[in-house]
Amino acid sequence: MERTRDEREYKMRKEDFYFDLPEELIAQDPLEDRSSSRLLVLDKETGEVEHHVFKDVIDYLEPGDCLVINETKVIPARLFGAKEGTDAKIEVLLLKRGENDTWETLVRPGKKAKVGTRISFGEGLLVGEVVDVVEEGNRLIRFQYEGIFEEILDQLGQMPLPPYITHQLEDKNRYQTVYAKHSGSAAAPTAGLHFTPELLQKIEEKGIEIARVTLHVGLGTFRPVKVENILEHHMHSEFYMVSGEAAEKINRAKDNGKRVICVGTTSCRTVESAADENGRMKECSGWTEIFIYPGYQFKVLDCLITNFHLPESTLVMLVSALAGRKQVLAAYEEAIKERYRFFSFGDAMIVK
Repeated sequence: MERTRDEREYKMRKEDFYFDLPEELIAQDPLEDRSSSRLLVLDKETGEVEHHVFKDVIDYLEPGDCLVINETKVIPARLFGAKEGTDAKIEVLLLKRGENDTWETLVRPGKKAKVGTRISFGEGLLVGEVVDVVEEGNRLIRFQYEGIFEEILDQLGQMPLPPYITHQLEDKNRYQTVYAKHSGSAAAPTAGLHFTPELLQKIEEKGIEIARVTLHVGLGTFRPVKVENILEHHMHSEFYMVSGEAAEKINRAKDNGKRVICVGTTSCRTVESAADENGRMKECSGWTEIFIYPGYQFKVLDCLITNFHLPESTLVMLVSALAGRKQVLAAYEEAIKERYRFFSFGDAMIVK
């Protein structure tokens, strides 16, 4: 990627993406009606801001546009078990599926999970053995069970809610989009949580194409940027899939001079990873570590529907790449002043 002159002359610092967020604006519970969240509309050309409700998003979509949604499904990846022999309590978070029922996991407390440790879940319904310790202290665990792993997980696992949500989730499905289909995420693609089947139907009836892609969201989404110079930040790896049908819909919108609107930073990372240098899409799948920050030239995306993100996060940097850092921080300031709800269960914005 060509670096812009500004970027060459000036190291982007993590603190350039800092804003002060009052803790009470972190949404702890989802709204009962998904599409009645608030919607801040940000014009990326002028920086102008308008306030609406989410169901008005349809007014910003034109016939022939293509709306890209991420069909990933969050797995109930938090498991609470006991160490065989001592009954010591151990919490396991499933991160990445490997072969032969082996998963890369995050284990707390790690010191109790040495290679060879066996952990029992649900009184033996599921048993895991630590087979290796890999980077950042993550454990590889091989599981033994009878039946279907996903069904056992549904029975024993809890949703891996982000660390800033401290309330218990009453209904597991409220941390899933209504169109979630392919299991594999450790976190929900939260911009999609605002859509209802009725709203999606109205959008299609208006003549907007819906392209369905998949990116399994990694927990690295919540990992703070630790380096001062953001260009040194290393992104986590995430698996994505684009079908031939989705690629065709995106290409058609582009060919007809229409826009591609991504629902969430995950759909954005998918299309920008999958496109060739001319912005053309084809059926593909693979792993991506794409990190989008100011100076990035978007190949496919024109507009973005997204939630309000953590200060100094890679997600605020991505939105800033589209709409300009100063304009995004000014819009966030306005959202704080207007008492918008932030993060996963919070309100939304559309960058048009």
